[in-house]
Amino acid sequence: MNWKAVARSAIGTSHQKQGIGCQDYGDYRIFDDVIVGAVADGAGSAKHSDVGAKLAVETVLKCFSEINEFPQKQDSQPLSKEEAQKVFAEIVNKVITELQKQADEGDYAVNDLACTLLVFVANPDCIAAMQIGDGFIVMRSQESEYQLLFQPDKGEFINETTFITSTNALKEMQVKVITEKQEFISASTDGLEKVAIRLSDWQPFSPFFKPLEEYLHEPVNSEDEDKYLMEFLNSERLNSRTDDDKTLLLCLFDRE
Repeated sequence: MNWKAVARSAIGTSHQKQGIGCQDYGDYRIFDDVIVGAVADGAGSAKHSDVGAKLAVETVLKCFSEINEFPQKQDSQPLSKEEAQKVFAEIVNKVITELQKQADEGDYAVNDLACTLLVFVANPDCIAAMQIGDGFIVMRSQESEYQLLFQPDKGEFINETTFITSTNALKEMQVKVITEKQEFISASTDGLEKVAIRLSDWQPFSPFFKPLEEYLHEPVNSEDEDKYLMEFLNSERLNSRTDDDKTLLLCLFDRE
């Protein structure tokens, strides 16, 4: 029994036309039977948001690398939502500190590094997750079908959301703990929202996730793995429905 995961990003067609690089970033770490994943989407209006997104994700993973265990109580019970909120708040504050250091070194405002941030940490029997801004985390367990953990934060106006550099970031941070036997987890930036989530009722679109989950079950080498996901993320069919940057993090817990 072990975790299998892959994370890839692709530049949106709108950025390709403008000659702008990808402002998304996603990555993960596996510690025995624990997986930690994070994705971030740099704000289009922020000058160095690509740097901010990568730094935010790398800081999260570094924090959990130092913890190197699934956050739990001494009696081995999963954290409550309130306790998870405290853990995630500490990590968010560390991310903000690192972003401020980067801004100071680059001699620019911390808001130039603005990005959303989605984080989850899971073992075979539980997932704790947080989200600041838009994008999505979807999971499937032995006890449930695909479920969206949080409704993306879209703010009051079109194309508005909360960024980790926002003054109200911690107040707007969404946190959830679900104690179920984990099978599949997917996290993404908002570039895939309209194709992966049914926006009328915020339900995951199963035909989007099922082929991706099935793909993870297949024994493939890293080269084939990269080819499959990058062809998917850069496909004309997908780009006809979204012109934004796209980051996809897929995780499967293989119990066989």
